[in-house]
Amino acid sequence: MEYREKKLGSYKLHMIKTNKFKTIRVKVFFLAPVKKEEITMRNFLSSILATSNAEYKTKREFLIKKEDLYSASISSSTTRFGNYNCLNFTLNTLEDKYTEEGNLEKSIKLFSDSIYKPNIENGKFDTVYFDTIRKRVATNFEGIKEDTAYYSTIRLLEEIDSSSPLSYRSYGYKEDLEKITPSNLVSYYEKILNNDIMDIFVIGNIDFNEIEELIKRYFPVKIFKKSGLPARIDEFKRNSVKVVKEKIDTNQSKLAIGFSLNKLEDYERNYPLTLFSIILGGGTNSKLFRNVREKNSLCYYIYSTVNKLDNLLMVRAGISKENYDEVVKLTKKELLSIKKGNIDEVDIENAKMMYISSIDELEESQDDLIDCYYMIDLIGVDPVDIRKKKMMEVTKEDIIRVSKKVHLNTIYLLEGEKDEEN
Repeated sequence: MEYREKKLGSYKLHMIKTNKFKTIRVKVFFLAPVKKEEITMRNFLSSILATSNAEYKTKREFLIKKEDLYSASISSSTTRFGNYNCLNFTLNTLEDKYTEEGNLEKSIKLFSDSIYKPNIENGKFDTVYFDTIRKRVATNFEGIKEDTAYYSTIRLLEEIDSSSPLSYRSYGYKEDLEKITPSNLVSYYEKILNNDIMDIFVIGNIDFNEIEELIKRYFPVKIFKKSGLPARIDEFKRNSVKVVKEKIDTNQSKLAIGFSLNKLEDYERNYPLTLFSIILGGGTNSKLFRNVREKNSLCYYIYSTVNKLDNLLMVRAGISKENYDEVVKLTKKELLSIKKGNIDEVDIENAKMMYISSIDELEESQDDLIDCYYMIDLIGVDPVDIRKKKMMEVTKEDIIRVSKKVHLNTIYLLEGEKDEEN
């Protein structure tokens, strides 16, 4: 695998050459400081640009054209990275040697047209697709609570700090949906093109010179863009733990516990913290799984995750409401146990092997490799080979030290009201 980076005017072109895949994937990132009032608009734009363009105006015409290009696929999504919102578009197409000469260029042109030549007439997005997407989004808003695990996580983040970007709902807000029109969506679209920071990634068995020429031809962006906003959200800490309970008409209760991370050094954040989370709740060998689920049978599932850009560690569990107190008590006990140094060397070795295995799996996915290199460029994390080496050097003392910088912040319980036996 070979990686090259090229600055092309206002954006960077990142090229990853590998012969592990038969397809070539192109991913375009538009990055901007996240604004709560723009999330719904940004999601809406993501959906509408992936359905048609100025030449292929209907969903059917667009689909037929993609099929003509040997089932090329075009998709879009939005993601929050700390203080930023990332709108991204992805093209996936077969190498020319599996199709016909010129198929890659035709696919890239269709992809570019989907972004830069959308289905806009008289300063408005096509009203047919606009109304279709509006109805779909409105329906999704109504069903948010049905995914109780997701909803409990959202509510935890809102209770931790309602003014911070970490509390913003990734799918947006119903009241903002009602403000979107075919005209102001065009204005927002133009704002993105003129102001967002853009990166383009291409991965596959590629020719570097050919890809550079194709990207220059179909992505002729010249506007200079720059943002000095740090990606990582400011640290937060409470003097006392906040506990919030909300009832819902379902059987299983969902528990979400938030821990703030304070005064971490970059090395601690990237290495010992990761191992700490794995040991605490990162799989079937973790302390929480063994002692809360297996030994005491107090939950259906329990695990921990770290969001380094949000300065946050979360523990999430599916429980019966009558086990709430005991699950919280044991979670606190396991955290305190690590802080006191009660970690077996075998737990550390298992955590390291689990991490190395997950890193190795990156090479099996084009999307994961792109995201990996994007994070290297965006926030300066170490390359994969260095990460492996540094992770293997983490000591027990490093993990204990970082555990003492993890502080219980907020406990949220989405309490099921139904009788589980019924």
